[in-house]
Amino acid sequence: MIKTTYDAKLGEMMAGTRPQVSSEIANHYSTRMVAAFRYGSLAIAGVGLIQAVVFALMGSWLVVAMELAVFVAGLAIYVLIRRGHLAFGVLVGQAALLLIAIIMGLLLDVPTSEAPRISHLYLLVVAALGYLNYQREKSRTQLALIGLCLLSFIVLASAPITSPFIVMPDVARTIGTWANAFVATAMLAACFHAMQAELTRKDKYSRDLMAALWRGEFNLVYQPQVDGSQNTVGAEALLRWNSPQRGSVSPVEFIPQAEKLGLMVTIGGWVLERGCCTLAEWGASPHFRHLSLSINVSTSQLMHEDFESFVRDTLVKTGADPRRLILELTESVLVTDIELVIGKLNALRELGITIALDDFGTGYSSLSYLRRLPIQQIKIDRSFVQDAVNSSDSASLVKNIVLMSRDLGRTVLAEGVETMEQHNLLAQFGCIEFQGYIYGKPMALNDFEQRIEVETRGLA
Repeated sequence: MIKTTYDAKLGEMMAGTRPQVSSEIANHYSTRMVAAFRYGSLAIAGVGLIQAVVFALMGSWLVVAMELAVFVAGLAIYVLIRRGHLAFGVLVGQAALLLIAIIMGLLLDVPTSEAPRISHLYLLVVAALGYLNYQREKSRTQLALIGLCLLSFIVLASAPITSPFIVMPDVARTIGTWANAFVATAMLAACFHAMQAELTRKDKYSRDLMAALWRGEFNLVYQPQVDGSQNTVGAEALLRWNSPQRGSVSPVEFIPQAEKLGLMVTIGGWVLERGCCTLAEWGASPHFRHLSLSINVSTSQLMHEDFESFVRDTLVKTGADPRRLILELTESVLVTDIELVIGKLNALRELGITIALDDFGTGYSSLSYLRRLPIQQIKIDRSFVQDAVNSSDSASLVKNIVLMSRDLGRTVLAEGVETMEQHNLLAQFGCIEFQGYIYGKPMALNDFEQRIEVETRGLA
C-alpha cells in the first residue's frame, strides 16, 4: 500500500536506515543556534575563569569560589551541548547561573558609594539565552526560569540590599564594574544578534518552503511494499525536496521546520492531491489498479477544521478510488482531543477510506485506543522489526502485537524489514504485508511502474 510520508521520523526518507543523529539538535536547532549556545557557554566559562584568577591574586577567596562556580557552570553547558544534550544543558546551566548571580548580588556584589551593583546584568544574558531556547520548544520550566531571571534582575537593580560579606577591594569593585558592564552588554548584544538571525532564518526558510511548493521543487519517490509471497501490492511514496539553492534537503531537516512554521497543512494538501492523482492514474490501468495508496497525515493537518472537506473534494476532483486510499496517522495524534479525532476519522471512514496507525508501539498507543479508534491497519515500527531476530523479548512483543491486532480485526504491516530472516519470522507471526530495503529502495514513479509491469508479465 502506498503511503505518502512527510513525517520526518521515518528513516526511509534518508538514503539508508533510520538516521542516527541527536534528535534535539538535528530536529530543532539551526547550526547558528547551536554555535550561539556553544560560544555563549564558553564565554561564560572564560569570564568566570579570568575573574577567578584576578581575585585569587587579590586574595579574595570567597569571590574566587563564586567565579570558579561560574566557570564550572559554563563548561558543563558546553560539554552537555557537545554530547548532544543541548536542551538539558541549557536548562541546567541557566538554573546554576541564576543561583550564582543571586548569591553574588546579595552577598558580594552589593552597591557602595564608590560602585554600583553590576553582577545582576548577567541575569539579562541568562534570560536572553532562555528565550532563545524557548523559541525552539515551548516549555513551562524554561518560561519559569526566564521569569525568575527577570524578577531577580528587578529586585537586585532596585533594592538597596547590603551585606556584611563585602570582601572585594574598592579598586577591584571600580575596575570590575566597568569590565563586567562591558562584558555583560557585549554578551547581551550577541544574544540579540542570535535572536534576530534565527528569526531571519525562519522567515527565509518559510519563504523557501512555500516557493518550493509553487516552483515544483517537491517530488515523490516510491518504495515497494509486498505481501507474504513478496509480490508488490503497493509502495510508500516519500516526499523529497530538491532545492536549487540548498540542494537535496533531507526530510529530517525540512519536515520539522515546516511543522513549526505552520506549513504542513499546505504541503500536506499538495501531497494528498498529488498522491490521489497517481492513485487515479493507476485505477485506469489493469496493471496498477490493485495498488493502494497511503498518505501520512500530520496532527496539524488532521485537526484542521476543513480537512474532511478537503479530502472529499480532492477525491472528487482527481477521480481517485477512496477504497484504495489509506490515511496514515502517527501516535502523536492520540495526545490531542481524542473524541474529536474519532469523529474526524469516522467521517473519513464513511468515504470509504482506510485508516492506518504508523510506528505502533513507539508513542501513546494502548489497547483502549486501538479498540476505540476506527483504524484498519497497524504498522509495526522498524525498531521492533530489527530487534525481533536477535532478542526473544522483542520477538515476543512483535508476536503479541500481531495477535492482538488480528483479534481486533486489524491487518498488520511490518516496516523496516532488511533480511529474509526478519521476513520469515514476521510472516510466521502473522504479518501479511512488508516493507523494507530488502524488497526495494525508494525509486522514481516510472521505475516503480516498470517494476509492476515486469511482475505482471512474470505472473502471466
